[in-house]
Amino acid sequence: MSTAMLIFAGALILALGGTPLARRLAPRLGMIDQPDARKVHQRPMPRMGGAAIVLACLAAVLLFRERIEFQQLVGIVLGGAFVSLIGALDDRWGMAPLVKLIGQFFAAGILIATGLTIQLLPVAWLNYGLTALWIVGITNAFNLLDNMDGLSSGVAAIAAAFFTLLAALSKQSYVSALSAAVLGATLGFLIYNFNPASIFMGDSGSLFIGFVLAAIGVKLRFPDNVNFVTWMAPVLVLSVPLFDTALVSISRLRRGLNPLTTPGKDHTSHRLVAAGFSTREAVMLHYLAGGAYGLLAIFVTQATVFEGYVAGGAAALLGLYTLIRLEHQFRRHLISPSAQPSPSKGEGAGSLSPPGSR
Repeated sequence: MSTAMLIFAGALILALGGTPLARRLAPRLGMIDQPDARKVHQRPMPRMGGAAIVLACLAAVLLFRERIEFQQLVGIVLGGAFVSLIGALDDRWGMAPLVKLIGQFFAAGILIATGLTIQLLPVAWLNYGLTALWIVGITNAFNLLDNMDGLSSGVAAIAAAFFTLLAALSKQSYVSALSAAVLGATLGFLIYNFNPASIFMGDSGSLFIGFVLAAIGVKLRFPDNVNFVTWMAPVLVLSVPLFDTALVSISRLRRGLNPLTTPGKDHTSHRLVAAGFSTREAVMLHYLAGGAYGLLAIFVTQATVFEGYVAGGAAALLGLYTLIRLEHQFRRHLISPSAQPSPSKGEGAGSLSPPGSR
């Protein structure tokens, strides 16, 4: 059995067994997400699933560390553990958004210090800056996406599955093993998190999976093609959280709101529910989009420059069209005097704001 399969199985088993323990321990530690007017769930929920994800992922990787390049793990493990700790502190006591953001840039700096950087631009310091923005952007994108039962964890599992496949196709066994750990941990947690969820992952989980998947995207290399084309592959794999972040950021800025600190039911999932889809259907549409763009990412890694940019351009235009339609629908809903918040159930509103304000 390959290393990736062993690590996937280990992470899956650990998450399946660890998540119920985290659910039972959460009330004793005060890790409970209370419902309020700004949240979509309607009863107190344990918010400690992130601990199960993090421990399952890291334990599976470290268990089989002799089969992978252990030295390359240092930056990802330390950075991932650090952002997860920040998330756990925020879940329990709340934390200022600026402090969380500074902590995420510090974690990105750990990666850069260990040599894990984007190699796309001709100037080193520009690559460092681009790496930091990518890591922090994706980390927060998964945090923002964590707004309905099974949404962030399911999208993360799909992205990890495609990263595992892309890494295997390009013969990057280390990257494949790491992404397989994320896949196993998120799938094991998703069993308990899919609607109706019995536990939330909290910021400790969403920040961790965002950070690790962003790092995997940086680490991926495609020696059979040129970087001028293949840089699009990680972007396409992670297009669902990137799209949701772009949508809420543009929408909130248009309304004069801070996109990172303002909670609200204005995410892609909420808008789909407002359009008539059920909570499960809205989440499954995100899964479908993640799968479609993942397949497109595989095509791009094998495409010529012309083919790659035609495919990438078409994907970007489709995303732009969808964003405009969803924003137009949302504005009409706001203007309507009979507009009411969606009654859907799920997780928090998704923002950098303290948990109590979601």
